[in-house]
Amino acid sequence: MLTAERRQAILGRLERDGKVVASELVASLGVSEDTVRRDLRDLADQGLLQRVHGGALPAPPPTGSFARRLELAHDAKVALAEAALPLLEGARVIVLDGGTTPLELARRLPPAYDGTVVTNSPPIAAALAAHPRAEVVLLGGRLIKQAQVAVGAATVEALHAIRADVCVLGVCSLHPEVGVTTLDHDESHVKRAMVACAGEVIAMATADKLRTASPWVVARLADVAHLVTDGDDELTRPFATAGIDVVAA
Repeated sequence: MLTAERRQAILGRLERDGKVVASELVASLGVSEDTVRRDLRDLADQGLLQRVHGGALPAPPPTGSFARRLELAHDAKVALAEAALPLLEGARVIVLDGGTTPLELARRLPPAYDGTVVTNSPPIAAALAAHPRAEVVLLGGRLIKQAQVAVGAATVEALHAIRADVCVLGVCSLHPEVGVTTLDHDESHVKRAMVACAGEVIAMATADKLRTASPWVVARLADVAHLVTDGDDELTRPFATAGIDVVAA
Protein backbone atom coordinates (compact mmCIF):
# COMPACT_ATOMS: atom_id res chain seq x y z
CA MET A 1 0.00 0.00 0.00
CA LEU A 2 1.36 3.39 -0.97
CA THR A 3 1.85 6.05 1.70
CA ALA A 4 -1.00 8.20 0.36
CA GLU A 5 -3.35 5.20 0.27
CA ARG A 6 -2.40 4.19 3.78
CA ARG A 7 -2.99 7.65 5.17
CA GLN A 8 -6.31 7.92 3.36
CA ALA A 9 -7.29 4.62 4.98
CA ILE A 10 -6.39 6.05 8.38
CA LEU A 11 -8.53 9.14 7.78
CA GLY A 12 -11.39 6.99 6.53
CA ARG A 13 -11.33 4.90 9.70
CA LEU A 14 -11.11 8.05 11.79
CA GLU A 15 -14.22 9.45 10.12
CA ARG A 16 -16.08 6.15 10.51
CA ASP A 17 -15.15 5.29 14.10
CA GLY A 18 -14.42 8.70 15.62
CA LYS A 19 -10.93 7.57 16.65
CA VAL A 20 -8.02 5.37 15.59
CA VAL A 21 -5.85 3.19 17.84
CA ALA A 22 -2.21 2.90 16.79
CA SER A 23 -1.86 -0.79 17.70
CA GLU A 24 -4.94 -1.66 15.62
CA LEU A 25 -3.55 0.28 12.65
CA VAL A 26 -0.29 -1.68 12.86
CA ALA A 27 -2.20 -4.95 12.64
CA SER A 28 -4.75 -3.97 9.98
CA LEU A 29 -2.35 -2.09 7.70
CA GLY A 30 0.50 -4.55 8.10
CA VAL A 31 3.13 -1.90 8.85
CA SER A 32 5.48 -1.12 11.71
CA GLU A 33 4.74 1.00 14.77
CA ASP A 34 7.25 3.57 13.48
CA THR A 35 5.35 3.87 10.20
CA VAL A 36 2.02 4.39 11.94
CA ARG A 37 3.58 6.89 14.32
CA ARG A 38 5.04 8.82 11.37
CA ASP A 39 1.72 8.75 9.52
CA LEU A 40 -0.16 10.11 12.53
CA ARG A 41 2.46 12.79 13.11
CA ASP A 42 2.38 13.97 9.50
CA LEU A 43 -1.42 13.96 9.36
CA ALA A 44 -1.49 15.95 12.61
CA ASP A 45 0.96 18.46 11.14
CA GLN A 46 -1.51 18.95 8.28
CA GLY A 47 -4.31 19.61 10.77
CA LEU A 48 -6.20 16.47 9.72
CA LEU A 49 -6.26 14.78 13.13
CA GLN A 50 -5.37 15.32 16.79
CA ARG A 51 -2.82 12.90 18.20
CA VAL A 52 -3.52 11.44 21.62
CA HIS A 53 -1.80 8.75 23.67
CA GLY A 54 -2.14 5.48 21.75
CA GLY A 55 -3.77 6.90 18.62
CA ALA A 56 -5.65 9.90 17.27
CA LEU A 57 -9.00 11.71 17.30
CA PRO A 58 -10.63 13.90 14.62
CA ALA A 59 -9.37 17.48 14.51
CA PRO A 60 -11.77 20.43 14.60
CA PRO A 61 -12.42 22.41 11.42
CA PRO A 62 -9.85 25.15 10.73
CA THR A 63 -10.58 28.50 12.32
CA GLY A 64 -10.05 31.95 10.88
CA SER A 65 -10.29 35.46 12.22
CA PHE A 66 -13.29 36.54 14.27
CA ALA A 67 -14.50 38.65 11.35
CA ARG A 68 -14.22 35.66 9.03
CA ARG A 69 -16.06 33.36 11.46
CA LEU A 70 -18.92 35.86 11.66
CA GLU A 71 -19.64 35.04 8.02
CA LEU A 72 -19.63 31.24 8.47
CA ALA A 73 -22.76 29.16 9.24
CA HIS A 74 -24.64 32.25 10.41
CA ASP A 75 -28.07 30.63 10.22
CA ALA A 76 -26.90 27.61 12.20
CA LYS A 77 -25.47 29.84 14.95
CA VAL A 78 -28.70 31.81 15.15
CA ALA A 79 -30.63 28.56 15.51
CA LEU A 80 -28.33 27.44 18.34
CA ALA A 81 -28.74 30.78 20.10
CA GLU A 82 -32.51 30.64 19.94
CA ALA A 83 -32.55 27.03 21.18
CA ALA A 84 -30.30 27.97 24.12
CA LEU A 85 -32.37 30.92 25.33
CA PRO A 86 -34.93 28.86 27.33
CA LEU A 87 -32.06 27.27 29.28
CA LEU A 88 -31.19 30.70 30.71
CA GLU A 89 -34.57 31.17 32.38
CA GLY A 90 -34.14 32.12 36.03
CA ALA A 91 -30.37 32.69 35.77
CA ARG A 92 -29.39 35.87 37.58
CA VAL A 93 -25.68 35.72 36.72
CA ILE A 94 -24.61 34.34 33.34
CA VAL A 95 -20.99 33.81 32.32
CA LEU A 96 -20.89 34.09 28.56
CA ASP A 97 -17.86 32.74 26.75
CA GLY A 98 -16.40 34.43 23.70
CA GLY A 99 -17.09 33.31 20.15
CA THR A 100 -19.47 34.00 17.31
CA THR A 101 -22.19 31.61 18.51
CA PRO A 102 -22.36 33.13 22.04
CA LEU A 103 -22.46 36.53 20.33
CA GLU A 104 -25.69 35.52 18.61
CA LEU A 105 -27.07 34.49 22.00
CA ALA A 106 -26.14 37.88 23.49
CA ARG A 107 -27.90 39.66 20.63
CA ARG A 108 -31.09 37.74 21.46
CA LEU A 109 -31.13 38.15 25.22
CA PRO A 110 -34.72 39.18 26.04
CA PRO A 111 -35.22 42.91 26.75
CA ALA A 112 -36.83 42.03 30.08
CA TYR A 113 -33.72 40.26 31.39
CA ASP A 114 -32.38 42.27 34.33
CA GLY A 115 -29.60 40.00 35.58
CA THR A 116 -25.84 40.23 35.03
CA VAL A 117 -23.80 38.94 32.11
CA VAL A 118 -20.08 38.37 32.69
CA THR A 119 -17.94 37.98 29.58
CA ASN A 120 -14.35 38.17 28.40
CA SER A 121 -15.47 39.11 24.90
CA PRO A 122 -15.44 42.81 23.89
CA PRO A 123 -17.80 42.15 20.93
CA ILE A 124 -20.33 40.52 23.26
CA ALA A 125 -20.06 43.37 25.78
CA ALA A 126 -20.55 45.86 22.93
CA ALA A 127 -23.62 43.96 21.71
CA LEU A 128 -25.10 44.08 25.21
CA ALA A 129 -24.33 47.78 25.68
CA ALA A 130 -27.65 48.59 24.07
CA HIS A 131 -29.59 46.11 26.21
CA PRO A 132 -32.18 48.05 28.26
CA ARG A 133 -31.78 46.25 31.59
CA ALA A 134 -28.92 43.73 31.76
CA GLU A 135 -25.79 44.58 33.74
CA VAL A 136 -22.61 43.79 31.85
CA VAL A 137 -19.25 42.90 33.41
CA LEU A 138 -16.38 42.87 30.93
CA LEU A 139 -13.36 40.93 32.18
CA GLY A 140 -9.96 42.42 31.44
CA GLY A 141 -6.75 40.77 30.33
CA ARG A 142 -4.59 40.31 27.27
CA LEU A 143 -6.66 40.42 24.10
CA ILE A 144 -6.30 37.53 21.67
CA LYS A 145 -7.04 39.51 18.55
CA GLN A 146 -7.99 36.59 16.33
CA ALA A 147 -10.55 35.25 18.83
CA GLN A 148 -11.53 38.65 20.29
CA VAL A 149 -11.33 37.42 23.90
CA ALA A 150 -9.38 38.49 26.97
CA VAL A 151 -7.12 35.92 28.63
CA GLY A 152 -4.44 35.78 31.30
CA ALA A 153 -4.01 35.69 35.06
CA ALA A 154 -6.21 38.75 35.66
CA THR A 155 -9.07 37.18 33.72
CA VAL A 156 -8.85 33.90 35.59
CA GLU A 157 -8.53 35.63 38.99
CA ALA A 158 -11.66 37.71 38.32
CA LEU A 159 -13.62 34.54 37.55
CA HIS A 160 -12.51 32.99 40.85
CA ALA A 161 -14.50 35.73 42.62
CA ILE A 162 -17.73 34.98 40.73
CA ARG A 163 -20.50 32.51 41.53
CA ALA A 164 -22.62 32.30 38.40
CA ASP A 165 -25.83 30.39 37.82
CA VAL A 166 -24.93 29.41 34.27
CA CYS A 167 -21.84 29.31 32.08
CA VAL A 168 -22.41 29.24 28.32
CA LEU A 169 -19.42 27.88 26.42
CA GLY A 170 -18.72 28.43 22.77
CA VAL A 171 -17.19 25.05 21.99
CA CYS A 172 -14.24 24.49 19.68
CA SER A 173 -14.24 20.69 20.12
CA LEU A 174 -16.39 18.21 22.02
CA HIS A 175 -15.50 14.51 22.08
CA PRO A 176 -17.14 11.69 24.06
CA GLU A 177 -13.79 10.48 25.41
CA VAL A 178 -11.92 13.70 26.19
CA GLY A 179 -14.72 16.22 26.78
CA VAL A 180 -14.45 19.91 25.88
CA THR A 181 -11.14 21.01 24.38
CA THR A 182 -9.84 24.15 22.71
CA LEU A 183 -7.01 25.30 20.45
CA ASP A 184 -5.42 27.99 22.62
CA HIS A 185 -3.54 27.28 25.85
CA ASP A 186 -4.29 30.60 27.54
CA GLU A 187 -7.93 30.49 26.55
CA SER A 188 -8.26 27.00 28.05
CA HIS A 189 -7.38 28.41 31.50
CA VAL A 190 -10.11 31.04 31.20
CA LYS A 191 -12.71 28.56 30.00
CA ARG A 192 -11.86 26.18 32.87
CA ALA A 193 -12.34 29.02 35.35
CA MET A 194 -15.71 29.81 33.74
CA VAL A 195 -16.82 26.22 34.17
CA ALA A 196 -15.58 26.12 37.78
CA CYS A 197 -17.48 29.26 38.82
CA ALA A 198 -20.87 28.22 37.43
CA GLY A 199 -23.63 26.05 38.81
CA GLU A 200 -24.47 24.69 35.37
CA VAL A 201 -22.68 24.53 32.03
CA ILE A 202 -24.30 24.89 28.61
CA ALA A 203 -22.18 23.94 25.60
CA MET A 204 -23.10 25.39 22.19
CA ALA A 205 -21.58 23.53 19.25
CA THR A 206 -22.37 23.27 15.57
CA ALA A 207 -22.24 19.74 14.15
CA ASP A 208 -18.72 20.11 12.74
CA LYS A 209 -17.33 20.58 16.28
CA LEU A 210 -18.78 17.31 17.63
CA ARG A 211 -16.57 14.24 18.10
CA THR A 212 -13.45 16.32 17.45
CA ALA A 213 -10.54 17.11 19.76
CA SER A 214 -8.12 20.02 20.24
CA PRO A 215 -4.89 20.11 22.27
CA TRP A 216 -6.05 21.83 25.48
CA VAL A 217 -8.63 20.33 27.83
CA VAL A 218 -11.36 22.64 29.19
CA ALA A 219 -13.88 20.36 30.90
CA ARG A 220 -14.88 16.75 31.36
CA LEU A 221 -18.02 15.52 29.70
CA ALA A 222 -19.56 15.17 33.18
CA ASP A 223 -19.17 18.94 33.68
CA VAL A 224 -21.59 19.72 30.82
CA ALA A 225 -25.29 19.75 31.67
CA HIS A 226 -26.73 20.78 28.28
CA LEU A 227 -25.47 20.50 24.71
CA VAL A 228 -27.18 22.79 22.20
CA THR A 229 -26.37 21.62 18.70
CA ASP A 230 -27.58 21.05 15.16
CA GLY A 231 -25.83 17.67 15.06
CA ASP A 232 -27.88 14.64 14.05
CA ASP A 233 -28.79 11.68 16.28
CA GLU A 234 -25.74 9.68 15.28
CA LEU A 235 -23.37 12.49 16.26
CA THR A 236 -25.13 13.32 19.52
CA ARG A 237 -25.94 9.80 20.75
CA PRO A 238 -22.67 9.37 22.74
CA PHE A 239 -23.31 12.63 24.57
CA ALA A 240 -26.91 11.75 25.40
CA THR A 241 -25.73 8.32 26.61
CA ALA A 242 -23.27 10.12 28.91
CA GLY A 243 -26.18 11.91 30.58
CA ILE A 244 -26.00 15.27 28.81
CA ASP A 245 -29.28 16.94 27.91
CA VAL A 246 -29.05 17.34 24.14
CA VAL A 247 -31.09 20.29 22.85
CA ALA A 248 -31.73 20.21 19.12
CA ALA A 249 -31.40 23.52 17.28
